Amino acid sequence: MKDFDVFQWANEVDEIKGNVSVELFLFNKNYTPYKVKYSESLTNSVKALFMNEAIKYIIDEADKGLECREYEKSDGEEKVIYRTKLSKVGRAETLLHLIENEYKDIDYFSDNEYEFKKIKGILAKFSYPDSSTGDMKFFYIAKGLSASSAIKGASSWELNGESFEPFSAEVAIKMPADNQVAIVGDNVVIFVQKKFEVLFQYDYKTQVIAEEKAKELTEKYKLSFAEGLTLDALLQERKPALRKVQAMSIEEEMSQEQLIDYADEMQLELMTDDDGSIIIMDDKDLSMFVNLINEDYYVSPVNGKRYEIKSKKLLADTEGEPPRG
Repeated sequence: MKDFDVFQWANEVDEIKGNVSVELFLFNKNYTPYKVKYSESLTNSVKALFMNEAIKYIIDEADKGLECREYEKSDGEEKVIYRTKLSKVGRAETLLHLIENEYKDIDYFSDNEYEFKKIKGILAKFSYPDSSTGDMKFFYIAKGLSASSAIKGASSWELNGESFEPFSAEVAIKMPADNQVAIVGDNVVIFVQKKFEVLFQYDYKTQVIAEEKAKELTEKYKLSFAEGLTLDALLQERKPALRKVQAMSIEEEMSQEQLIDYADEMQLELMTDDDGSIIIMDDKDLSMFVNLINEDYYVSPVNGKRYEIKSKKLLADTEGEPPRG
């Protein structure tokens, strides 16, 4: 399949930018979207901040050697924007799925009800008719927002000419002026690598490691997951669990039967189904499963109490060493 041509896309949009409609959404740290109304007088500003600047940058810098490369092969080069597939960026894909398929159920944002401090980013959805078919075409541009970008009206004043006056809005937001992320079909265009990674919590190296370790674990253990969960996604979310799994030689770890017996000995509520598969419903179940493989539970021979070992330090073999002191 031919790679997405970001330069061709930018030129196409530049030609029809006067005929583009735009809708705004805020989304929180759980990637729940909220509709946002805006005044018609802001339309030009919205288009300028989100669309025009991005398109202008691509077109202008193309003549100066700007390249578009695969994000997964990125190395922080200058004069480069990156691309990856939306299907690889789970949180962005989920966010767009909600907007495109559950639009009617999306609430309008109100600071009184949802609090701006919980907002992670803003997404502009652009639409325009295809000149050849008349069908609507879409693209999105996303930017991160921080709590510090909001000014609360209750504790702020306006400077109007030579006079301070009461702030007229509940909240004012300073919009980021830089280009960050564009989404066109199944293509994500990344202008600023670090901001993209923070905005959608995407770490390619962690994802690759998680996928490899998930494959090893599922080849050795029979596991059953709650609907919508996958082992690699859980490992990406639980970095401490992933670090433990990375350090393991999984082939040499205890068998499924030994692991279940160990859980019984430690009186842990490790669930199994009728098929004997270990049930993982959430990240807590994942942590227990990984801790069991790592033998992180211990019964004291002194008081009989059970402990979870937070860190292991291998003691040196002192046999044959002279006593200290």
